[in-house]
Amino acid sequence: MKNLIYIIYFVFLTTSAGLIAQQTPGKKQTETISITNAFVHIGDGSVIENCTLVFENGKITKIGQNVTPKGKTINATGKHVYPGFIAPSKELGLIEVNAVRASDDKDEIGDFIPHVRSLIAYNTESKVVESMRPNGVLLGQITPKGGRISGTSSIVQFDAWNWEDAAIKVDDGIHLNWPSKYRKGKWWMGEPKGFIPNKKYQQQLDEVIHFLENAKAYGKSAAKEENLAFSAMQGVFKGAQKLYVYANGEYEIIDAISSLKASNITNLVLVGGYEAYKTTQLLKTQNVPVLVQFTHSLPTKDDEDYDLPYKLPKLLVDAGLLVGIQNGSASNFQTRNLPFYAGQVVGQGLAKEKALQLITGNTAKILGIDDMYGTLAVGKSATLFISEGDALDMRTNQLTHAFIDGRTVSLETHQTELWKRYMSKYNGK
Repeated sequence: MKNLIYIIYFVFLTTSAGLIAQQTPGKKQTETISITNAFVHIGDGSVIENCTLVFENGKITKIGQNVTPKGKTINATGKHVYPGFIAPSKELGLIEVNAVRASDDKDEIGDFIPHVRSLIAYNTESKVVESMRPNGVLLGQITPKGGRISGTSSIVQFDAWNWEDAAIKVDDGIHLNWPSKYRKGKWWMGEPKGFIPNKKYQQQLDEVIHFLENAKAYGKSAAKEENLAFSAMQGVFKGAQKLYVYANGEYEIIDAISSLKASNITNLVLVGGYEAYKTTQLLKTQNVPVLVQFTHSLPTKDDEDYDLPYKLPKLLVDAGLLVGIQNGSASNFQTRNLPFYAGQVVGQGLAKEKALQLITGNTAKILGIDDMYGTLAVGKSATLFISEGDALDMRTNQLTHAFIDGRTVSLETHQTELWKRYMSKYNGK
């Protein structure tokens, strides 16, 4: 009996500790909130100074300079208001610690698995997801990884009890990893270092086209046995879902767009696009937007400009393309740096408000959620935050308030708790 009491006591302590650490989602907005005297960055390239923004029931009801505040008032004099930043094409909530296999749910067995839905595996209590909010990243596209066709993504907001509550757009698109014309040599097996031709490229390309043709034929067939993979592709052929194509090289980008357009897949998004600046005319003609790789990286080839990754988004914007920034191959934790990737492009000459669009209005358009998110306007979701200063600068991106669909969102995370703990240690020394 004594041992049983100890066991019960231990379970109670560990359970309580977990509950204390867990962030409780904000309650539904019941009181009108007004933010006054702020610099309001709309997310479409414009700014309103000395602006008042009013929202109630989760929607923006008034915004402008001559607006009378009502309800609870937040004086934001000298502060900045932004729409919530959007992180596309990331496996947030699907993997917690890369080295711990039990926490890694970003991939499934198989090469062609479009029917795998990332949403049902999304972990709303992820510590990684929680750490996005203090930098203003409030929305994300939860995307499976691995294989040739990884699966189906969904778009969520980062303050929810479960994946059903989190979802704002379910099964928005399917993700295709286009074969690479070149691969890195396996020097430990006697191959040259650096990039060498991929001798299996044509075979891998044929496999993709063959799968697409079979899936299309399946959709047109009247009598058929159920095939989950082929069935999941029908939204892409009908244009109801986007096909996100991951390709970086000039050759691969041209091959992917021409091959997929020939298969009558029109709703395409290029992801990565490291050499997209060489194919801007094709991308513009075919109306293909780009979710370009993050800027905090180095050139991949010896003969490239040293600052190519820094200025790549600007090159694409200047060419007239619709561009957003995604975190690429960087770890999930680094997604919190999304606003600073956009800030890097400002240093390359892109106007600050245009750089802001790369993680707000533009990304919302690419993902198909711009009717409610990405910009601040009457009738749209009150998903926004207040920063002490410029949110694209890591020195001044200091959030005081954040709201998702009008609900007040906690800015406390396990990292802020650790910061307070150790700051008190050294301040009291």
